[in-house]
Amino acid sequence: MDILKLMKRHWFFAGTMIAIFLAEIFPELGAMEGPLNPEVTVKYGAVSLIFLVSGLSIKLEELLSAVTNVKIHIFIQLFSQVFTPIFMKILTIFLWMIGVNEWILKGLVTVGCMPPPVSSAVILTRAVGGNEAAAIFNSVLGCLIGIVLTPFTLLFFLRATTLVPVLSTIFQLAVTVMVPLAVGQLICFATDFKASSYPIGILGQIALLFIIFITFCQAFQNQDMQMNAHDILITVLLVVLILVFITWLVFWISSKMTGLFCPEDVIAIMFCCTHKSLTLGMPMLRILYGGYAHLSTISLPLLVYHPTQIIMGGLLVAHLQDWMRSRRQSRTRLEA
Repeated sequence: MDILKLMKRHWFFAGTMIAIFLAEIFPELGAMEGPLNPEVTVKYGAVSLIFLVSGLSIKLEELLSAVTNVKIHIFIQLFSQVFTPIFMKILTIFLWMIGVNEWILKGLVTVGCMPPPVSSAVILTRAVGGNEAAAIFNSVLGCLIGIVLTPFTLLFFLRATTLVPVLSTIFQLAVTVMVPLAVGQLICFATDFKASSYPIGILGQIALLFIIFITFCQAFQNQDMQMNAHDILITVLLVVLILVFITWLVFWISSKMTGLFCPEDVIAIMFCCTHKSLTLGMPMLRILYGGYAHLSTISLPLLVYHPTQIIMGGLLVAHLQDWMRSRRQSRTRLEA
């Protein structure tokens, strides 16, 4: 019975492990142009489903309130797109002094310069019970800012830059985020739909598990990843340590700012500040370093960071739910 309770409590993490295991056995299923056609099913299927569920779950007042919550937007965007690149650059200077592969270090700086993704932070914020509306707004805002800012930060820190496909990125954001969100809101308005009456939240989590499966299928199928085991081990270790540190740091800072942020805000801040976009990052790396023999090495940190942020998020869901519950109880006792 205890095992069943544990599985129920951590089912998302268990699902993540199963998705990775299946991806290793059947990587061809999620390969580019493979039978699951991830170019369509992930970009316009799974991601759209996540935001349709958000549209059905969030009240319009909450979305409008999130837009006007300027303090949380400033904190998230400054941490994600200003502090993190600077932190990565300073860290890589010290790592270079102890002999870490310079191309791995370039990859770490590239990770730091990336904007947030538009799906994982939202679904994990919802899973915990955080401020989902703020997570949605900042994921979209971060991506739009990243279109302009990321090339400049890459130029500043790596002396290399590229043009982001602005129109195609905005089109994809509109189709996969804004339209499903609006459709969900229209359904609620027209039919008086009550999200609490249906287990629709699980649909978004299943969609994220599908994204994880596809991500690992493509990682296991990547023929460019031919490098020595030392580089791979060092990269995985560095990415895990860096993600743990910045997650702890942003959680510690935001949770101490009780006058500005409620516990629900802290959850959205933590995921939005620490998650980085693979979708935008990989095409940019191929443009920047497509002719380099070290493309696989410089891509490795981003390829490792993407699934690591989701796995860590899945591990943290239950613990963050406990933290939020205790904060709410403390707040209730103080108000009483």
